[in-house]
Amino acid sequence: MLIDCHCDALYKMWSNGASFRNDPYLAVNYERWMQSNVKVQCFAIFVPSEVPQQEKFRVALEMAQLFYEEILKPHSNIRQIVTKTDILDLKENERGAMLTLEGLDCIGEDITKLKKLVSIGVRMVGLSWNYRNKVVDGILEPENRGLSRFGHSVVSYLNEQSIWVDLSHISLKGFDDVINQAIYPIASHSNVYPITPHTRNLRKYQIDQIIKKNGLIGVTYVTDFLTLKDYATLEDLIEHIRYLIEYGAENHIVLGSDFDGTDYLIREVPTIDKVSLVVNELERNFNKEIVDKICFENFLRTFPS
Repeated sequence: MLIDCHCDALYKMWSNGASFRNDPYLAVNYERWMQSNVKVQCFAIFVPSEVPQQEKFRVALEMAQLFYEEILKPHSNIRQIVTKTDILDLKENERGAMLTLEGLDCIGEDITKLKKLVSIGVRMVGLSWNYRNKVVDGILEPENRGLSRFGHSVVSYLNEQSIWVDLSHISLKGFDDVINQAIYPIASHSNVYPITPHTRNLRKYQIDQIIKKNGLIGVTYVTDFLTLKDYATLEDLIEHIRYLIEYGAENHIVLGSDFDGTDYLIREVPTIDKVSLVVNELERNFNKEIVDKICFENFLRTFPS
C-alpha cells in the first residue's frame, strides 16, 4: 500500500478542463492511477491568487464538485476517504480519494465557509499558500506574521473536528503559532532545509517540533525542494528521507508528491504510474519496516479519527 498526501489534479481539471479519465495533461488521472500502486490519493482544492476574492469560495466549491462528479461518481472502485476505517476497509480492487484544502484565501474571514468544506469531506487544511490571508501569512510574506485572532479560532475548530492542519507554505512565525496549538499537524509536501535551502523546506527546529507533536512530514518530489541541480533524481529523494530517519523522524515520514502542482519533479517519476520506482528505491535503501512506515503506516497511525 502507498498513500500520497498531496496532488493538484483538481486545479488542472478546473483551470484547463482536463478530463480525469485519461487526459495526458494530468499526472494523476484515472488510467494512470489504476496502473500505479498508490492506494490512497489526496486531492487538494487550490484556488489561485488571481481569482477575485468574492469568487474564491465559489471556485473552491466547483473544485469539490469536480472531485465528486469526475473522480468519485463515475468510478465505482474509488471510495471517498474521511476516516481511517475507510482506508482499512478498501477492497483489493478499490482505491481511496481524500479531499484536502491548500490555502484558506477562499473563506476570507468566514468560518462558516470552512465548516461547509469540512462537511463535504475535507480532512486536511493548509492554512496558507505562500501569501497572506485572514488566517496567517504565507512563507513568502516579508512581514512573517503569525496566526491572526481569526486564525487561532480556525485552528481550534480544526482540532475539534479532528482535521489535519497542513503547515506547508506557512510563514515561520505562523508555523510556531500553529505547532503550539494544532493537535494534528502535517507538512504535506515539504523537504529538508539543511540539505536544500529552499524557503519552503523545513528547518531543523521545525522537524523537531513536528516530531514532538506526533505530526507528519510529506517528502515531496519537487525538483527545487530536493536539490540545487537543474533536475532531481530518486537518489535526491532518498537523501532527504535518510536525513529525516537519522534525525529521529522515522515514525513521521510520509510521501507528498505534488503531482500536477508543477512540471518539475523527479525526472524518473513525472506521473503517478511511475511511483513504483519510488517504492523500489526505498526498498533498495531501507528495511521493510521503515518502507512500510513511510508508504502507509505513519499516515494510518496518526489519522485523526
